[in-house]
Amino acid sequence: MTHITSTNLADGRELLYFDDATPGKSTRRPEIIPDLRELPARSEPGEVRFDALTGEWVAVAAHRQSRTHLPPADQCPICPTTPANPSEIPAPDYDVVVFENRFPSLGPALGPVPGSAGWGTSGAAFGRCEVVSFTPEHTGSFSELSETRARTVVEAWAHRTGALNALPGIQQVFPFENRGADIGVTLHHPHGQIYAYPYVTPRAAVMGAAARKFYDDGDGRQTLTGSLLRSEREDGSRMVLEGENFSAYVPFAARWPLEVHLVPHRQVPDLAALSGEEKDELAHVYLDLLKRLDALYPTPTPYISAWHQAPLDELLRPAGYLHLQLTSPRRAEDKLKYLAGSEAAMGAFINDTTPELVAERLRTVTVPAAAAHNPIPEGAHA
Repeated sequence: MTHITSTNLADGRELLYFDDATPGKSTRRPEIIPDLRELPARSEPGEVRFDALTGEWVAVAAHRQSRTHLPPADQCPICPTTPANPSEIPAPDYDVVVFENRFPSLGPALGPVPGSAGWGTSGAAFGRCEVVSFTPEHTGSFSELSETRARTVVEAWAHRTGALNALPGIQQVFPFENRGADIGVTLHHPHGQIYAYPYVTPRAAVMGAAARKFYDDGDGRQTLTGSLLRSEREDGSRMVLEGENFSAYVPFAARWPLEVHLVPHRQVPDLAALSGEEKDELAHVYLDLLKRLDALYPTPTPYISAWHQAPLDELLRPAGYLHLQLTSPRRAEDKLKYLAGSEAAMGAFINDTTPELVAERLRTVTVPAAAAHNPIPEGAHA
C-alpha cells in the first residue's frame, strides 16, 4: 500500500507525501522535516466573473502574475529542500508529493459561485489548486518514471480526487499535466496539477449534456463513452492498445494532430472509483502511451494530459465516465498547430492529420520493450 503522510507548510498550506509501496520501506515522520521558511500570509481568493454572453464563469487571478517562471535548476521550488534552496518541499528526498499551490487560480477559501448570475455578477474564486510533483529529479518526464512510481502517482490522483470531491462547494475535480515549453509550462521539473472548481467547466458541461442525453435516450442502460469505446474497438482502425481493463484509441473526430483517449472498460465516475487492479494496469498503459508519443520524433513531444472525471452535479454524474484525453499540437517534427481564427474564435477545429494514420503510427512506433502492452499488430484491422 502507498504510505501517505500529511503535514503543513509554513503558511498553513497542506502538503502530502505519497511514498512508493516498496517492501521494508520505513514510515515517514513529518515532524522531523518542518518547513522553516518565513512566508507571507496566504492571500484572499481572486475573483470569478460571469460571462453573460456564454453563460460561463471566468476566473480573474491577477495575483498569479508574480508566480515563479522557469527558474534555474538550483532554485526549483519543487526539488527537495537543500541548505541553498529551501523549497516548497521541506524533505531532503521524496517519492511523490502533493501540495496546495502558493499562487492558486482558485481558493484557498471554499464556497459556491453566486446563484442567479447575469451581467455584472462576480464572486470570490473559491476552490482549490494543488501541485503534484512526480519525482524528486529535476529533469526527465513522466514517461521515464518506473512503473512503481507511476502507480504511486495514480494513487495520489485517486486520493486527491476523493478528498477534493468532499470539499464544500466543489463541483468538478480535474487532474492534468502540461508538458513542455511549447505548452506553456512555468516549471521544468516533472509535475502536474489538480484543480477543484466551484462550477462545472464549459468543456465538461458540453460533454456532460451529451452524455446525459445519450444515457436518457437509452433509459439509463448504456453510456456515451462506453458506446464510443465499443464502436472504436469493433472498428479497430484507430485503436492504439487494448488491455484487460483499459483501451486507448485515436477518436474518430480527433481535433488535435496527436490525440489519444484512454478509457477504462468499466464505467466509473473518477479515478477514486478505480479498483486496485485497475490502478495497477493504468500505471502500465499510461506509461506505454507516453513512451509511444515521445518515440514519434527525435525530441520530446509537448502535450496536455487531461483526466475527464464526472462532475459532482447530480444530473450529470450518473452518465459520467472517467477517461483521459491526451493531446498535442505537434503536427510534424518541426511544426506546431496554433489555434487561429477558426479554432480560437469559432471553436471549429480543422485537423491537419487523419486519425487513422496517427493511430497506425502510434501502434507501430518502436518503444522500449518493457513499456509494450498488447499493441495491436500492424494491419490487423485493415
